[in-house]
Amino acid sequence: MSNQERQKITDGAISVSPKPSAYSRLLSQRSWLVIDGAMGTQLFDRGLLPGSPPEQLNLENPEIVEAVHTEYLRVGSDIILTNTFGGTRQRLALHGLEDKVHEINSAAAQIARRSALKFDALVAGSIGPIGQLLDPLGPLSAVEARDAFREQILGLTTGTQDQHSDHSVDLLWIETMSSLDEATIAIDVSCELTDLPVAVTMSFDTNRHTMMGVSPAAAVTALLAAGASAVGLNCGNSLADNEAAIREMREAAPDATLIAKPNAGIPEWKGTELSYSATPALMAEFACRLHQLGISLIGGCCGTTPDHISAMRSALVSSSQSSST
Repeated sequence: MSNQERQKITDGAISVSPKPSAYSRLLSQRSWLVIDGAMGTQLFDRGLLPGSPPEQLNLENPEIVEAVHTEYLRVGSDIILTNTFGGTRQRLALHGLEDKVHEINSAAAQIARRSALKFDALVAGSIGPIGQLLDPLGPLSAVEARDAFREQILGLTTGTQDQHSDHSVDLLWIETMSSLDEATIAIDVSCELTDLPVAVTMSFDTNRHTMMGVSPAAAVTALLAAGASAVGLNCGNSLADNEAAIREMREAAPDATLIAKPNAGIPEWKGTELSYSATPALMAEFACRLHQLGISLIGGCCGTTPDHISAMRSALVSSSQSSST
């Protein structure tokens, strides 16, 4: 039985893998793919109130989420991330939405898929940190973490509680991780439930380590060993720090598929507004340097807009054309 044919049945829920070859085929066609930029800041610009969960819009105002996806696709994103960064039970419970985990994640996958189909792009299911430290440092047990990731992943990969949907994601995207233990649990659950490719990024925002003290070299080694298809970084601090971190990852894993999805520089308050220092032109230059390092998956995190992603893609296209002549 092939991977595409195999069904994995767990506690009455069936997860059938979509065609992971879509991701592999797209990646094999070019030396780089463009990922989207920030979701949260774009939603705030469209009326999301501070303190409100972006994920709730998947149910209440899906057209706003779809509009953000569409903007990134129009400027050339090859892969868009679902609006589910805080889509675990624990994160949603902060807003009284813990009973809507499956509904919110499934809706997000469908919204992203509708947008992606118009541009022949791929959808990655965003999975962020649970927001609690694992035992013995915090209250979250490994079993609870597994259950949380399992519930979210089933929402992203199944259209209903008991059957696969064509609206599910093409790959899973575990992001902004600080703890290797938490990231490894998420990878393990992903591989247990599906045959989808799994991308994992960590945030090296504390002296070029994660908040939990993980170095880029240790991260790339452990995440690949755990079963990740692609690894890298997102968020972080300055572009210089992120570049140093991704260089360390490349040195530790010369042949790995690496991801860089940094912030648009360091944020600063200007009056009542938070402003990011990196212009689209600066991010475009950074994207070219990433490409020269052999980074395959390039996008943006906090503070990046469709203008940033547009400039980054244009620069990558020009760089590729120059290198081929």
